[in-house]
Amino acid sequence: MWKSALTCVALAAGPAFAADPAALDRLYARYVVEGADGLNRVRYAAWKATPADRAALTDWIATAEATPVSTLPRAEQFAFWANLYNAVTVRVVIDAYPVASIRAIRPTAISIGPWGRKMVQVEGRTLSLDDIEHQILRRQWREPRVHYAVNCASVGCPNLQTRAWRAATLDRDLDRAARAGINSPRGVGVRADGQLVISSIYSWFRADFGGGLAGVRAHLARYADADLKATLDAGARVAADAYDWSLNGASP
Repeated sequence: MWKSALTCVALAAGPAFAADPAALDRLYARYVVEGADGLNRVRYAAWKATPADRAALTDWIATAEATPVSTLPRAEQFAFWANLYNAVTVRVVIDAYPVASIRAIRPTAISIGPWGRKMVQVEGRTLSLDDIEHQILRRQWREPRVHYAVNCASVGCPNLQTRAWRAATLDRDLDRAARAGINSPRGVGVRADGQLVISSIYSWFRADFGGGLAGVRAHLARYADADLKATLDAGARVAADAYDWSLNGASP
């Protein structure tokens, strides 16, 4: 139902919101580097050293905060929230850089990572990254591909895309991101003994993938390439899950 509903909304020419995704495209084109290993890395050091582009990111976030997002079509809303989450995450890392991991950014002595800190205000609501991901995107859409739309600045996370999300291509782009994430060793790795090591995302958010290991396996098989799908279909055992919290930063 997500696909058909999303397609219908995307085809209905809804108004473009003021926080133009093309402005993020220009920044990502300069600072997001596609690696030969399939990992997109961010040139945080270079971005921090370029005041005009730091200001451009801050300006985009400010424009997003002034957007009446609830008036937009559903697909526009999803793209808006995913873009805002990613833009704020990048700004948080740039402000704190150099750091080895986003988890080292601690607004309080007892916090691990910046996710609980209120950082933006949209339509009168003061929001944290956790609010955007868990209370808005995951709760309102009930869509497992949320986990390929938002990026937490870590090697273990599905990629920060080189273009911002937009409604017109959202369904196709989310599928592409899901395939890239799952078919990377960061998504599903096959050990020498044939057993699988899956991303911890599929354990932390198992409810989003059907509530059990069978649902996770079905989700993985849906987007797996031919070799991985054959391995899954053959009943390969999931031996463990793993996640790399190292910063997804490019070499200066």
